[in-house]
Amino acid sequence: MEREQPPLGSARVTSAIAASVTRPRFSASTLSTWRRWRDRFFFVLFFASVAIGILGLAALVIDVMTDGLGALDFSFLNSYPSRHAGESGIRAALFGTIWITVGTAAFAIPIGVGTAIFLEEFAPDHWAVRLVQLNISNLAGVPSIIYGILGLALFVQAFALDRSVLAGSLTMTLLVLPIVIIVSQEAIKAVPEEFRDAAFALGANRWQVVKTVVLPQAIPGIMSGIILALSRAVGEAAPMLMISSLVFLTFIPSSPNDRFTVLPVQIFNWVSLPQPGFQAVASAGIIILLAVLLSLNSIAIWIRNRYQTRY
Repeated sequence: MEREQPPLGSARVTSAIAASVTRPRFSASTLSTWRRWRDRFFFVLFFASVAIGILGLAALVIDVMTDGLGALDFSFLNSYPSRHAGESGIRAALFGTIWITVGTAAFAIPIGVGTAIFLEEFAPDHWAVRLVQLNISNLAGVPSIIYGILGLALFVQAFALDRSVLAGSLTMTLLVLPIVIIVSQEAIKAVPEEFRDAAFALGANRWQVVKTVVLPQAIPGIMSGIILALSRAVGEAAPMLMISSLVFLTFIPSSPNDRFTVLPVQIFNWVSLPQPGFQAVASAGIIILLAVLLSLNSIAIWIRNRYQTRY
């Protein structure tokens, strides 16, 4: 049977369509030039964004250093706050910050790491577990002032702990606990599954696998997250304004039941005073606070590098 040929006009139309589809709109050199200029534009845009942030931070640090270095001496570190700028010191706030940091670590580390281990290694795949995980993620984004109000209502008033170091530590524990849990979970997830399988193949039970295989591998990430979370606790002023409310404290806390003040609250008070001399004192306090935060971050980096080298 003879095959029917398509009309000549139809073949020309089909050829024209195919040619228009396969033929590029721009030449290779034009596309290469356009991509090169696009890459340069985004490079300049992102570099300018980073530079603006760094320059702004540098300007703030230089301004603080210029105002505060003159007031920073041993007398400033060893004196209590005063109504006179020349006699004011940061001793009570510095030791109060140490008390709060140690108390927060004592509560947040075992609870946070233990919760992360349970959720990752022992908890079943159940809707209730997923709901808890969702709420933990949501709590990490709650503003810090909310935790201050919660701590005031729960620990200061309901539990009658007064405005003590213990109440402040428990409040800051609520603030950093979601961060510790999330970071610890991510560190545990990063441990390869083959390590667990090898331990199970050798006859280890679940807890032995967690203790001897998972935790040693996850310690760098867990410790880095813990110290960074404590750094946030050190720098938070809003919750402590609700719990402490003492800025001219003339004694050092000697027990968890004593009253206290912290560096951010003391700096906030000095900045709000109208006398010019307190601006230099506040800048000196900011330098001390920056030194504490940088020290904690350096410890986190050292721990991470040490355990990465060991394991």
